[in-house]
Amino acid sequence: MSQTVLITIGRLPKALDFARSFKAAGWRVLVAEPFKSHLTGASNCVDRSFQVPPPSKGKEAYLAALLRLIEAEWVDLVLPLSEETMHVAHLAGRLPARTRLYAPPVNRLLALHDKARFPAIAQAHGLTVPETALIESPEAQAIAEHQDFVVKPIFSCSGRAVSLHTAGTSLIGIAANLTEPAVVQVQVKGKQYSTFAMAHDGKVLINVTYQGAVMTGSVAVAFERVEISAIQAWVETFVSRENHSGFISFDFFVDEAGTASAIECNPRVTSGVHFIETEDLAPAILNPGAQPIRFKQTKLMQQFYPTLTEVQAAMFKGPHYWDRLKVLRTAQDVTWDARDPMPFITMPITAFSIIAMSMRQQQTFGQVSTQDISWFEGERLEDF
Repeated sequence: MSQTVLITIGRLPKALDFARSFKAAGWRVLVAEPFKSHLTGASNCVDRSFQVPPPSKGKEAYLAALLRLIEAEWVDLVLPLSEETMHVAHLAGRLPARTRLYAPPVNRLLALHDKARFPAIAQAHGLTVPETALIESPEAQAIAEHQDFVVKPIFSCSGRAVSLHTAGTSLIGIAANLTEPAVVQVQVKGKQYSTFAMAHDGKVLINVTYQGAVMTGSVAVAFERVEISAIQAWVETFVSRENHSGFISFDFFVDEAGTASAIECNPRVTSGVHFIETEDLAPAILNPGAQPIRFKQTKLMQQFYPTLTEVQAAMFKGPHYWDRLKVLRTAQDVTWDARDPMPFITMPITAFSIIAMSMRQQQTFGQVSTQDISWFEGERLEDF
């Protein structure tokens, strides 16, 4: 009898990669998703999808719905992938004996996700990070007086509520407009990169370093894999010192001297996963280290429909149009598979709810696609 995996997000392409991988490994694949219609649900690799209430409607209601599903469907493995990971990790200690949760302990997970605590953790390991302080602290005031700086909520994701400021800008007005705790961080000058790694017992199984080729706001919708030795060494050191197991991702800046500085940690899956051979993902989780994890041959990938939108938006805005058009014409789409074509074909339909929210709220697709699953302190009820 095949085993059952429950993937706790379906709207994002990263979920499709894992659904396909676990199906290829012979598993029964279920998806729990707050949206009734979603990208991964169109895949022939998904046995069944279930609609659950989003965490934004209440954390306990979300977890209770997942628990009922896990028990009713005899789930063997719970696999959170995106921002919902911070919620799903709270199922630890509440699952049936047969069910494994692929997530770090909650306290460690939230410490890595916290934009104030992560820099201190990395610095304690002797790793380079920009100076960072809580916005109400004297240290933050000192940063703002003398250096260009960034303000971001401590649990921000997808660029939500992130703002850039020049040295000397007063923090008083900025702080007055915030609705949640935030940090002030020195702006790092240099080239920006992101990473995605899978790790086990303090060893990096594979690490993908990539840069945005086409951006929607601060979120890349087309990306190029690169190799930066300073970043690779930084990631390997952090994973080793933390004895980390599971997914872990970082955002970096590399300055002219080649120094890599990590500006934040995302203890979840990012778009870098698309550069890994899909069939290698499930084995890396089920039996880590037993076999090598391979990179795909392509080094340029895209989310076709968002990239097309950015190409159209740049049509009358100078040289960016031609750069983006070249990416659109040459990059491999992250969802397309001739053996499983419907997720790509139906994406404008399955993503309609997110597209409509994006237009209604005047925010990027990346921002609205995670706002109902992002971590927040305490309970709240919120309508989108």
